[in-house]
Amino acid sequence: MSETDGFTQMIDDANAFFVELKQNNARDWFEPRKDHFVENIRKPGEFFASLLAEEISRKTGQPHKGKLYRIYRDVRFSKDKTPYNTHFHVSADPIDRDTLAPTFFFASESGEMALYLGMVGFQGESLLRYRAFIDTWGDRLEEEREAAGAHYAEFGPAALKRVPAPYDKDHPHGDLLKRKSLIFKRDMGRDFRKVGLLKAVLNEVATFQPLHRFLTERL
Repeated sequence: MSETDGFTQMIDDANAFFVELKQNNARDWFEPRKDHFVENIRKPGEFFASLLAEEISRKTGQPHKGKLYRIYRDVRFSKDKTPYNTHFHVSADPIDRDTLAPTFFFASESGEMALYLGMVGFQGESLLRYRAFIDTWGDRLEEEREAAGAHYAEFGPAALKRVPAPYDKDHPHGDLLKRKSLIFKRDMGRDFRKVGLLKAVLNEVATFQPLHRFLTERL
């Protein structure tokens, strides 16, 4: 892939557009610029998401579905009533809907670009499975995370204040046991301009693959 595929221009357009939208988050500003958003960001973004999911499916041997996140916010239960999201987010979700099946998630805003891997919002049986996994495989998880050059990201529900029962309050992985989500993040540089955005993201996917395989096999 190269810049001629259009994805480098797409992400430049998206970052610039969302910077302005963040400063003018209102329908009166967005509507006159909606056609630009649809043609230069949403449509190529949907194509990018589908290609990314297709390549991840091939690399992992597991079917994934690509999704470009909507620009429209759901404000029904939010104190923040601004109508639009101000970032470019794409996911490649495993078609296996097990809540502990890890998802790849690409995010770009002006000045920041990253690939994420993980799961959000454990509840019920999934939460119990996650805690048992941490109790058994916490040391190995840390080894895989370090090998991937990733760090933990803060997404999803807030962590508990205390280590949950029946685990010891001094458990060596107490901070992980408190979590209700497990998300890893790799920050991306700007070298995507040399190889193209899709290839740059897939290079990050490849770095994440041993960690992805470990999560898939052990969770």
